[in-house]
Amino acid sequence: MEIRLAKTAGFCFGVKRAVDTVYEQAEQARGPIYTYGPIVHNEQVVRELEEKGVRVLEGKEALESLGEGTVIIRAHGVGKDVYELLERQNISYVDATCPFVKKIHRIVERESARGREILIAGNPVHPEVEGIRGWCQGPVTVLESLEEARKFTSSFQKTYCLVAQTTFNYNKFKDLVEIISEKGYDILVLNTICSATEERQTEAKRIASEVDAMIVIGGRSSSNTQKLFEICKKECANTYYIQKLVDLDIKTASSIRSVGITAGASTPNKIIEEVQFYVRNEF
Repeated sequence: MEIRLAKTAGFCFGVKRAVDTVYEQAEQARGPIYTYGPIVHNEQVVRELEEKGVRVLEGKEALESLGEGTVIIRAHGVGKDVYELLERQNISYVDATCPFVKKIHRIVERESARGREILIAGNPVHPEVEGIRGWCQGPVTVLESLEEARKFTSSFQKTYCLVAQTTFNYNKFKDLVEIISEKGYDILVLNTICSATEERQTEAKRIASEVDAMIVIGGRSSSNTQKLFEICKKECANTYYIQKLVDLDIKTASSIRSVGITAGASTPNKIIEEVQFYVRNEF
């Protein structure tokens, strides 16, 4: 059995930085430690942190009722109003927002202040996109599909700035930009997809096109893992999306001679290694 493990599989820089921050804070904590939303979209990581006493806060109402402790802002980032609430309530916090996401916050804040309407290529209910929206000083439109881009219409008197969720599908973003550009609006296009995301998607596509079966590992709510699965599925019909080893059920193993493995940005190396070991030794 030939195993092709993607070099880009697993924690990206921003996620590793955020997770390491939580572990560090938990080790030196003098009071309760909270994350504002799950630190990453991986149930196992969140569960391990809960065992260390780290609790997840959901929504601003939870922040408003907080009496003590330290809040960690996750890699996805938050809107400006959350920072203002933390300051107003005098809540201690540690900002673990991914620097690439922070860059988008600065862009949309600056460009919306200049009068440009912000367009975001991304998932409207994803926490990263919700955070980006929270830094805009005017109208915002989120475009998730090419069909939404085709239907988008507005006044030619308006100016726009188009950015992307850091984990957006790179090829889809290029197609979306082409559709919007053909409309003739005054638009500033900034490709804010993280370079690690581009590399991960490109490598996954290449490996999937060269193997008999492809395994994509990551949390079900992980946006970047879902996109990896979509990309791999187009190249390899025999593609499996799993969260952990027990989810793996390859029924046509006897006809498989090569397996590719990749993983989302919030997947711990431990899970990737378990899957790789199993495939190598059990097939």
